[in-house]
Amino acid sequence: MNIAAETIPTLEQINQTKSAIDAHIQSLNQNPDRRDGALPYYLFHEPGRPIRGTVMIFHGFSAKPHQMWRLADYLFQNGFNVYQPSIAGHALINPAKNWCQVDLKPEYAEPLKAKVQQDPVLQTFIRNFANNPAATKPGFMQRMSLMARLVMIEPQLLDIVKSMEMSDDPDFDRYFISSHLRYLTEAQARLTELDAMPGNLYTVGLSVGGAVALGLAASRPDRIRGVVAYAPLLKIYGEERRRYVNLAGPLDISESGWDPNLRFPIGCLTAADRFGSSVVLSDESVRSLFNIPSFLVLTENEDAADIDTTVDFYQRIGGEGEGHRFFLYPKEDLVPHPMVDPTEVSQNMSNRFWQSLYQETFRFLSSGRVNTSNLGNIEQDLNLPIVPSV
Repeated sequence: MNIAAETIPTLEQINQTKSAIDAHIQSLNQNPDRRDGALPYYLFHEPGRPIRGTVMIFHGFSAKPHQMWRLADYLFQNGFNVYQPSIAGHALINPAKNWCQVDLKPEYAEPLKAKVQQDPVLQTFIRNFANNPAATKPGFMQRMSLMARLVMIEPQLLDIVKSMEMSDDPDFDRYFISSHLRYLTEAQARLTELDAMPGNLYTVGLSVGGAVALGLAASRPDRIRGVVAYAPLLKIYGEERRRYVNLAGPLDISESGWDPNLRFPIGCLTAADRFGSSVVLSDESVRSLFNIPSFLVLTENEDAADIDTTVDFYQRIGGEGEGHRFFLYPKEDLVPHPMVDPTEVSQNMSNRFWQSLYQETFRFLSSGRVNTSNLGNIEQDLNLPIVPSV
């Protein structure tokens, strides 16, 4: 990574940037669907102080910007300005209305939904699932059974789903209405709010936010100098899970994620998968990212983002030879998919190596290098800024 010298933002540059971001935050505050605790925020150093650059941090699917507040605070305390936007629609409630989604066109959706509504087996399952507060998502056998039932009542679904399993299938637009591109267009809008801020700009993201960080960088190689993506969701993990998301996504079935009080249609996950597979993995994005150093962090204990897809993506953008870096936590490290905050628990696991992860994120953003041996250490590298304990 070609690291430029530190820059010193002026009072005018900082005020212009704050004004642009504040206008966006105010528009969200005025929205009747605003989601408590999900507004964007920023951490900017005082004018006249040198900074290493500005980092845009994108949280994960169904989460909020403060999911990454510890990392943001660490980077800020060590010389970076930080801006944490909400990923598309996530500052608002009512996901069926406000979040990115893939929907069947009415001429296909209405007959299918009518069949679902007339099927007593499916209606019983959907009702039981919706009324069970402990049910965040169907288990493996439930998904298999649901898929079998859906195909039984509407065999055409198999042909419809095939059109979304390939990122460039022309039949996708025949069957579907999709807002998955909002992940990119809304991130681009947030980027324009930093137009007045001088110096290097970097993107960091987790899961779907990792895909957004990569997609935004690919669209603006003139502005973004590096990317860190933790378990980027470029394709949903597991062929069975992905088939279920694509098959059931256009229906009125919902799940819950990090906010147990907020259920979202499965079509929102379909849109996340579509964004990763059709935007980030596109040949155009790969060519653009070839020259933007990226640091990809994965875990073998993955239940959301497909590992093999990300490994292949890393090779496609040039791998280590082109200045990119890669690390995979082994199973025995018990690091789960949402690997950034030490208090976040998934699959009964949390990341005990989070402090070293923060240090290596800092090292990469400030130098383009990564010490992978440090990532597997609970003890921190004393040659890097120390990460405070919880």
